[in-house]
Amino acid sequence: MRRVAAPGARQARARRTRARQGVRSLVAGAVTLALAGGALAGCALVPGSVSSVDEAEFTNELAIPPLAPSKVVDGTRVFSLTAQEGVTEFRPGVETRTWGFDGSYLGPTLRAERGERVAVEVANDLDEPTSVHWHGMHLPPEMDGGPHQEVEPGGTWRPTWEIDQPAGTLWYHPHPHGATEEHVYRGLAGMFILDDDASRAADLPDTYGVDDIPVIVQDKVIDDEGQLELEDDTGEPGTLGDVVMTNGIIGAYQEVTTERVRLRLLNGSTARTFQLGFADREMDLVATDGGLLDAPVRLDHVRLAPGERAEVIVRMEPGETTRLHSFEADLGGVVVPFAMGGNDAFDVLELRAADQLAPAPEPAWEKSVHAEQDALHEDDATVTRTFELDDRKINGRSMDMGRIDEVAEVGSTEIWEVRSIVPMPHSFHVHDVQFRILSIDGDPPPPELAGPKDTVYLEPSTTYRLLMRFDDYADPDVPYMYHCHMLMHEDDGMMGQFVVVEPGQEAGTPPGHGRGAGRNEDADAHQDRH
Repeated sequence: MRRVAAPGARQARARRTRARQGVRSLVAGAVTLALAGGALAGCALVPGSVSSVDEAEFTNELAIPPLAPSKVVDGTRVFSLTAQEGVTEFRPGVETRTWGFDGSYLGPTLRAERGERVAVEVANDLDEPTSVHWHGMHLPPEMDGGPHQEVEPGGTWRPTWEIDQPAGTLWYHPHPHGATEEHVYRGLAGMFILDDDASRAADLPDTYGVDDIPVIVQDKVIDDEGQLELEDDTGEPGTLGDVVMTNGIIGAYQEVTTERVRLRLLNGSTARTFQLGFADREMDLVATDGGLLDAPVRLDHVRLAPGERAEVIVRMEPGETTRLHSFEADLGGVVVPFAMGGNDAFDVLELRAADQLAPAPEPAWEKSVHAEQDALHEDDATVTRTFELDDRKINGRSMDMGRIDEVAEVGSTEIWEVRSIVPMPHSFHVHDVQFRILSIDGDPPPPELAGPKDTVYLEPSTTYRLLMRFDDYADPDVPYMYHCHMLMHEDDGMMGQFVVVEPGQEAGTPPGHGRGAGRNEDADAHQDRH
């Protein structure tokens, strides 16, 4: 039986839609004025929000994505994933058409150890090409799953690589050229958890699905027919949904049976930035995108732009209930924040403590035996590159699959200076590496941004200096990507390509592109050699 939203809900949605449509011209004019030196950036021109989130009743048990089965064949741990269409009941009795890996929505959690060789047998049962990008993973470019590794309908792909990076909460999602936003929005995403000697010995909750909980936070627009709606009205920074779900569940709760619970937070949305925390307690941040911090950091909340992750430890008392909350997001001086999600606040997940809780120690851990080899040193940097994000371009250029924008030498350490020069939300993701933020407008990063990162939110008119090293893999022809992870921006061309080469080697030609393709001759204007 098809359920239609109640008249009040339909009217509220219609009001929000009219408000969004009416504000687009205001946003465009405000951006133009701000770029011309006006004083609108950061101002709340009207109260409230045009992207508000509906309140939910937290009556549905949180779904825990299953751990993906695997088998070890000739020393390689082999997983399989199938991208497929399905039907999901986000609301009882309402069937929503969705996509997922090995199911109707989202995908299983892959898990592997540092030092293991892994392979993933990917099959595409969709009616259009897709890909699977291993977000945050260090691996050869031909295994990266970017737009050059699309899998045709009915096709298969078997990337394989050795895990050689610290323990961390990574994830996987599609990356087809020009269609990433839609594929992720429909439901194609999942976590990829890495373990190592430090994480195995740490005093951290580590029983998956019990006290170590994956939390994939997403927002959606669900129309009156119960179907996902991806708004195509060029609104910034993309579709901001009025429904928030966790692991595909609206109004989810999780039973807690231990004194401390570990939440692996992933912003799996396509455009919305969350400011996650608790109204009634602090939490311990223990890891960022690429792994553990040097020590726990006590925080009220943590900002996560699309693609960013954080691991937090929450202390509970017997019998109590609390809710993970998204506070009004600090978007850092964007123009008209009320139109970009900056004024929105809402609950995300309810935690319900049992009457008796098993004891759990304070979070603590020792350094990995690989810590020295993983460390990045600013003194080792030999190249500094600059990147300016403006509207839908990086350094004045839109994405071209046949053009190599940057060339790095294998084993080299570089500093990338990244700046958004337009007052709207942008972020920056670099494939293959985990970088460290050296400074933000000349100041040291706050503790929550001092750990290993692969994605960072860019506050407008602010320079982020990122330190990274290009280890192990060189291929002059097959590029990695760097791009804004607001996925509408990425699809609209806010992306570039870089290759890693042997010393003295020149960039080649990306796959599927003939003569005339190759290196961006303007690249030298954006780099300095030390």
